[in-house]
Parts: sequence; C-alpha cells; structure tokens
Amino acid sequence: MATKMWDMNSVVYTHGHHESVLRSHRWRTAANSAGHLLPVLRPGLTVLDVGCGPGTITADLAALVAAPDGTGRVTAVEITPGALELARAEIGARRQGNVDFAVGDVHALPFPDDSFDIVHAHQVLQHVGDPVRALRELRRVCRPGGHIAVRDSDYGAFTWHPRRPALDEWLALYQRLARANGGEPDAGRRLLSWAHAAGLTDVTATSSTWCFATPQDRAWWGDLWADRVVDSALGHQALAAGVDPEALARIAAGWRAWAAEPDGWLSILHGELLARP
Repeated sequence: MATKMWDMNSVVYTHGHHESVLRSHRWRTAANSAGHLLPVLRPGLTVLDVGCGPGTITADLAALVAAPDGTGRVTAVEITPGALELARAEIGARRQGNVDFAVGDVHALPFPDDSFDIVHAHQVLQHVGDPVRALRELRRVCRPGGHIAVRDSDYGAFTWHPRRPALDEWLALYQRLARANGGEPDAGRRLLSWAHAAGLTDVTATSSTWCFATPQDRAWWGDLWADRVVDSALGHQALAAGVDPEALARIAAGWRAWAAEPDGWLSILHGELLARP
C-alpha cells in the first residue's frame, strides 16, 4: 500500500521498496483505494496522508481539495526521508503545488492537536507496532468535526479460484513473516475493534474489494507477486527465516500459473473506517 509507517523500535516493514512492490503501490488511486473517504472531501480542506508511499493517492487527494482561492492542502508523511522521496517525485511530476512533506512516525506525529480536517491512512495499521496508539494519534491531530479515514487489507479473507497449493503456501508464509515483523496481516477485520479501543465512538465501518479477473489484470497481479516473493524484502526475509529458495520459486511459479488460468479470479478484501474525532 504502499510503503507505510511503523514503530522503528519494534516492527520491520514487510514489503520493502523493491520495484515489484512499487509497481502495485503506484497503481493505487483515490478512486480504487479511498472510496469511503471521497464523499466527505471538498475543496479547501486540509488533509494529512499518513504513510503516503509513492504518492499516487496523495496526488489525487490534493487535486480533490485544491480550491481556486489557494486553500486546500495535503501533508504527506512517511517514516524515512528516502521513503518520502518517492512521493516527492510523484507530486513533482504532476506539478502539484498544494502538497507539503514531513517525516514522522504514526505513533507520535509531529503536528499539534487539531491540525487537519481529514486524516487518512491507507494500508498503514497492518504494519505498525501499536495500531490503537496510532489511531489515537490520528484522532489527536484531526480537528473537531473532521474525519479519520483508514483502510487495510485482510489477508486471511483473500479468496481465489482455482485453488492452488502454492498460493495457500504463499498466504501462510506471508502471514507468518508479517506477524514475525510485528504487524497484523488480517488487520481489516480488526479495524473497528481497534477504533473502539482507541476511544473512537462515532465510527462507520465498511469494506470493499479489489478484484482481478481479466487476463490482463491476472497477468499484472500474478507477475508482481511472483517477483515480490523472490526479489523483494519479503523474499529476503523468508530466506533469513530459513525458507528454502526452492519453496519461493514454487510459490512464484504458482502465481504465474494462476494468472494463466482462463477462469482465474482473485478478490482482495479491505476493512475501512470513517470516524469523527
């Protein structure tokens, strides 16, 4: 979802920043990844985009809140300067002048209370050390009357056809590594409970999916995950954890075989929240 925020002392970002990861993160837009937020956006609002990744969603949000009088700004936040440079490059290429940039940790954001009308985090809470603390921070920097919007995948709810043992092996491996890194890969189903634990009471919980079923979509998704399993930080972490390289090659081949299936279908579930502070 992007390159995301985490507690630097306890959590390792599972995905890393390999080209195969950025290939999927740059595909994300406000339309396909923030539909639950779009109805409350309007020109003139201030938005905090936490864990902005390569900035494609950030850029869309900036366009939606830009106003003729010069109001409406987005602040993009990432955990390291290097990660933030990805968003700077995207925003620069689009020549958008209403985006600011800051380095910070979602557990302790570098902004005063009540700083933003909208606080947004896409695919962030699954990677942080303390999602409840993170939600409290999102609430802290959101102005009264504003909105907090989060969205996270739920890997355990991913569904595909036809069944392939290699993809079952992939899911079990991903969940094991993500949890070993301090995250929660099945975050989507837990968002509402985390929000309640954080003290949020005015919360609307929804879900949405990405679906990959055309030959082109299957090839794109299957190839990028085949590459990620072998070449990205995920593959390196698997090897460090003692996974046989042959197992990774088998999983990669399984993704490509699924993508070649004329009946291949994959649905990815996301949990969503739209909350008031």
